[in-house]
Amino acid sequence: MIFWFIAIAVTAIACAALFYAAGSRRVNAPLSELGNADSHFGLVLAGIDADLAAGKLDEADALAAKGELAREVMRLKAEAPLVAPVRKELGRTPLLAGLAGIAVLALAVYAGLGSPDLPAQPLDSRPQAAADTLDVGAAIARIETALAANPDDLRGWTVIAPAYMQMGRYADAAKAYARVIDLSGATPDLQTKQAEALLFDAQESGSPEAMALLRAAAASDPKHVLSRLYIAAELTRQGDYPAAIAAWNDALALATGDEPWLAAARQGLAVAQNDGIAPAGAAAPQFSSQESEMIGNMVSGLQARLSDQGGSIEEWTQLLRAYLVLGDTDKAQAAFDSAVTAYPQAFDRGDLDTLALGAGLTIKGATQ
Repeated sequence: MIFWFIAIAVTAIACAALFYAAGSRRVNAPLSELGNADSHFGLVLAGIDADLAAGKLDEADALAAKGELAREVMRLKAEAPLVAPVRKELGRTPLLAGLAGIAVLALAVYAGLGSPDLPAQPLDSRPQAAADTLDVGAAIARIETALAANPDDLRGWTVIAPAYMQMGRYADAAKAYARVIDLSGATPDLQTKQAEALLFDAQESGSPEAMALLRAAAASDPKHVLSRLYIAAELTRQGDYPAAIAAWNDALALATGDEPWLAAARQGLAVAQNDGIAPAGAAAPQFSSQESEMIGNMVSGLQARLSDQGGSIEEWTQLLRAYLVLGDTDKAQAAFDSAVTAYPQAFDRGDLDTLALGAGLTIKGATQ
C-alpha cells in the first residue's frame, strides 16, 4: 500500500509540473517598440508646431523638420518585425483533463502488468532468476533445427556442444565437438573436449577413440596439461600402472606448484605406484569445481548403472577404486557392500576384497 501512495504522489507532482509549464502566460515579453515610437514622434510633431506658432521656426524650416520626422517614421515601420498572429489558447481545463487522463492510464497499466507486491531483489540474483525460467530444452531444440537447416554453422555447433555435456547427452556432445573440429580445425582443447564426451559416454568401459584424441592433443602441444591428466587417469583405470606412472609424471612436470589439479595428480600417481590401491593415510585430493563435476559425473554414472543393471566384478572394483581415490570412504563402503550383495561368494570377488580390506573397509554379510 505504501508503494501506491508514493506512486500517486510522484505522479501528481509530475502532472503539476507539466501543468505549470504548459500554462498560458507571458514570459520576458518586451513592450511594443512601435507603440513607443508613435508616442515619441507625436511629441516631436507637437514640438515643431509649437515652435512654428512661437516664431522660433519659419514655414520652410518647420516643413523640412516635419518631412524628416515622416521619413523616420516610415523607416521605423519598415524595419519593424511582422507581428505574429495571436494564437488561441487551448485553456487550462482541457490541459488539466489530459494530464489527469495520462496519470490514470499510467497507474492502470502498471496495476495490470506490474508486480508492486514482489519483495526487493538484489541485482546479482536477477540473472540467475532469468536463467531459471529459461526453457533449455526448447532452446536446444531451436538450435538443432537451425543446424539441420545449416549444418556448417560453426557458431551453432560451438554453442550446443557444451550444452549437450551439461544435459548428460554425451554421445551428442562428442558428435558436436567432432563437427566443430571438422569446421574449424583440430586444437588440443577441442580434441580433449571431444575425448571427455566420449569417456563420459563410455562410462567405465573406456574409449579407444578418446585415447587417440587425447594422445593427439598431447602430441600437438607439449604443455597441454588436461589431455595428459586424462591419459594418466585412463591408464590407471585400465590397470596399466607403469604407463600410468609415466603419464602422471609427465603431467606433474608441467606444474608450477599452485595448480588446483596438483593434489589430484599426486594422489593419482600414488595410486598407480601402489598398483591401484590408495596408500594408507594418504590425503584425499583436492579438486577444482570443474574437476569435481567431471569426476562426479563419471563415478555417479557408473554407480547408477551398476545399481540398476548390475555389472561384472571388475566394474564394481573400478567403482570402489574411484571412491577411494576421491577419498569418499562412506560411498566406498556402500559400493563394497552392494558388490558383496551381488557377489556373496568370497572366491568370486578376488581383488575386490583385497582392495577394500587394504583401504580399511569391512565385509558385511559375505558368504565365505
